[in-house]
Amino acid sequence: MQIDPDGLLQGVRCVPSPNCDARPEGGAIELLVIHNISLPPGEFGGPGVIELFTNRLDPNGHPYYREIAGREVSAHFLIRRGGELIQFVPCGRRAWHAGESVWRGRSRCNDFSLGIELEGCDDQPFEDAQYKRLAELTRALQAKYPIADIVGHSDIAPGRKTDPGPCFDWARYRELLTDP
Repeated sequence: MQIDPDGLLQGVRCVPSPNCDARPEGGAIELLVIHNISLPPGEFGGPGVIELFTNRLDPNGHPYYREIAGREVSAHFLIRRGGELIQFVPCGRRAWHAGESVWRGRSRCNDFSLGIELEGCDDQPFEDAQYKRLAELTRALQAKYPIADIVGHSDIAPGRKTDPGPCFDWARYRELLTDP
C-alpha cells in the first residue's frame, strides 16, 4: 500500500467526505484510533455508513437514523466486513471521528490522529479479512507517519465511547502487525 503526498491511499476507493478540515499547523500525525460502526446498528453491508459520512443519510430510512440525522462525522478509512477499504478523508486533513477526546494529556485527538472505522459492533466478532486489511493499512500508515500509539475510541473517550468493543482482538491485531 502506498500513500501519496496528498495523504491518499493509492488503489482504494475514495468517497470524499465534507466532514473534515485543515489540521493545525505543524502538527504531526501520531495516533491511530480504531472505531467500529454499523448502520443500522448491528447490520452490515448497506449504504448507511457512506451516507452518514457524506451527509446524505435519509432520516426516514430507519428509525435510528432520525437520532443521528444532521451529525457531521467522518473517518479517514472504513474497512468493510469482507476487507474492502474505503477512504473518506485524506490523511493530511483532520477527519471528525474522535469528538471530545484525550490522549496522554492532550485533548482534541482529531488534530493529530487518523480514524479507522471497522464495519462492526461491540457484540460481534470482526472478520479475518478485516484484521488482515487493518494490519496492512496500519503498516502503510506507520511507514509514512510518526505513529506513536494505536488506541480504541474507548481509550480516548472513556465513559462516552465503547468501540471498537470487547470483540475486537487486540492481541491478534498486534500479532499481525509484527508477523504479516
